[in-house]
Amino acid sequence: MTRRERIMAASRKGRVDRLPFLHCWRHSQIGWAERECRNRGMGISWARPCYIMKMHNVDSTEEQVVSTGEVVVRRTYSTPMGSVYLDEKREPGVGQWHAQRSWKDVMPWQKKRLIQEPEDYEVVKYMVDNTEYIPDYFPIEQAKEWLGEDGVVMSWIPKTPMALLMIEWIGSEEGRFYIHHARYRDKVEGLYEAMSKSLEPLYEIAARSPADIIWIPENLEGYLVNPRLFEKYFMPEYEKCARVLHKHGKLLAVHMDGRLGVLKDLIAKSPIDIIEALHPPPVGDLPISEALSIWKDKVIWVGYPGAVYTLGPEAVKKHALDLLRSVVPGDRLVIEMSTENLVSNENLLMLTSILENVELPLTEEKIDRIERSLS
Repeated sequence: MTRRERIMAASRKGRVDRLPFLHCWRHSQIGWAERECRNRGMGISWARPCYIMKMHNVDSTEEQVVSTGEVVVRRTYSTPMGSVYLDEKREPGVGQWHAQRSWKDVMPWQKKRLIQEPEDYEVVKYMVDNTEYIPDYFPIEQAKEWLGEDGVVMSWIPKTPMALLMIEWIGSEEGRFYIHHARYRDKVEGLYEAMSKSLEPLYEIAARSPADIIWIPENLEGYLVNPRLFEKYFMPEYEKCARVLHKHGKLLAVHMDGRLGVLKDLIAKSPIDIIEALHPPPVGDLPISEALSIWKDKVIWVGYPGAVYTLGPEAVKKHALDLLRSVVPGDRLVIEMSTENLVSNENLLMLTSILENVELPLTEEKIDRIERSLS
């Protein structure tokens, strides 16, 4: 089987000859170690958009300003309802490296959020109501042609409405989202509903795209999203999105890289096909074996924990072997080398030396044989 065939077969809960493993393009180095690992079976996953977004009657400008003693990029949106702005801190390398990340693989982060005061909701709602999504499949078609059978190209779409509000537009630092949700409930929910309606055409655009997997970069975290919020605001959006995607034979993958123990039973009831980037302990709080047991109709793409990488190749080897022993026989599983951080050449080679030898169905005897080969 090719790398793409393995990844897609596992993602559709089919039979696979070897455990699929891949590196996310947005975190992958390019060079001798990466080339060697790919030659030894490592695939690549690539996420690209399937659309162009236009905001009508909204002007957007950027300028460098000094705010609270730091140089930031201020992006201002001007509408007939007024203006809002956000301040963004950008490390060196942003715009010159993968996926708007710095040389150290750090995303730009917001020092001031788009929604700061109650009156900002009306302006942002105008922006949402006047947003148009237009199909543009060239980025996916190009990436598929370039990648071929070396991996998979996913189509990414924005975070679901409440995740976008919590993580980006309002923010959760110092309890901001929860304060807004308590004090301005009508405004928060009114904007949430407008965002949900605005995304409906995009789900159809994504469903008709050339990508087999549609990816939502949700960054779900149980310490941020409690079960009540998840059930009220997240589940309905997943159901609406999945209903459209499944009609066209597409898989829905959601980036859930946080602590999910408190949400595990609700996630089991969701229509999500792929839980992408689930991090096992020591980063997450849900062992992969337990997740596989609870989510019997789902596939898990495991995000290899960056905390283990910091301990070096020997720790990587031990953790990888322990992980394999916990997931026998290895069904419904794909291993991602990293979904959050860069990986050193030494660690990438060590993890590859294990995963390249994982024949399925996995058994304890096969794992022991891999371990002896590394001694």
